[in-house]
Amino acid sequence: MKIKVAQFGLGPIGLESLRLAAAKPWAKVVGGIDIDPAKIGRDLGEWTLTRNLRGRTVCRSLDELPAQPDVVLHTAVSRVREAFSQIEPMARRGISVVSSCEELLFPRWREPKLAERLDRVCRASGARVVATGVNPGFVMDVLAVCLTGVCREVRAVHVQRVVNASTRRASLQRKIGSGLAPAVFRRRLQAGQAGHAGLKESLALIAHCLRWKITRLVETGDALVARRDLRTPHVAVSKGQTCGLHQRAEASVRGKVCLTLDLTMCLDAPEPRDAIQIEGDPPLHLVLPGGVAGDEATVAALVNAVPRLLRAPPGLRLMTDLAVPCVA
Repeated sequence: MKIKVAQFGLGPIGLESLRLAAAKPWAKVVGGIDIDPAKIGRDLGEWTLTRNLRGRTVCRSLDELPAQPDVVLHTAVSRVREAFSQIEPMARRGISVVSSCEELLFPRWREPKLAERLDRVCRASGARVVATGVNPGFVMDVLAVCLTGVCREVRAVHVQRVVNASTRRASLQRKIGSGLAPAVFRRRLQAGQAGHAGLKESLALIAHCLRWKITRLVETGDALVARRDLRTPHVAVSKGQTCGLHQRAEASVRGKVCLTLDLTMCLDAPEPRDAIQIEGDPPLHLVLPGGVAGDEATVAALVNAVPRLLRAPPGLRLMTDLAVPCVA
């Protein structure tokens, strides 16, 4: 029998997740959910130009779907507290969830009580919940953990990601502060209103897998300033304005910095790449020239996780609880 899938959140990532799910022979899309009045009632087939989605509509709530899904693809928020209020009612019905919520990658880091509560709900109803994506969810955490599998010992893990944001969606270009005065963007970064979410969760996941106890965790961020005028189909940035960000997180174990994550996302970033260094026996150095394509790969990560999640025991799961990521 096909896996019944619904989509919660119909932004760019949600719509593309629907298209990919509709193309999978093992999936049957039953509808989409969004609170935007302009989207409610729209035919997903006409909206996405996807024949396999014709006749499926956008509903305002889970109750209005024509059939209860087995799995919901959740692409709505970045914070655990907001995600909990949306996901918990699904889990109570026994519906499993694959979410793009960054903080849900390792929810016990920020919200241990909510994580424990959601885990209990899942175990009681038979549901499974996991968060994934490209970053967090793969490049700066899961992939690094996989590399350590061929090491006799590991002393430190360092990951760098450089993203050319000019090729990314409009919402991400705005998220990294494109076009803002640097001082304004720095204030937003400090207030948690801008920037990339999930670096701390990625560090916590790596430490959890290596059985390392973090004694100190520090995250810093700053605006990157354009040295010339820049323009994309979505934003125009003048010289001296913000064109991106640099964020770094590092964790200490027994007083020594053993984990570092370094992220640069900016317009026209030179030499985009993903790189992982393992200090260990043997030492490893992996470089992916060009880096992993964020938007397309995020959608693939979400959809590909569905069959693996349903094979896992009920509960609030980590990506490293599931089988090794692979195309579904």
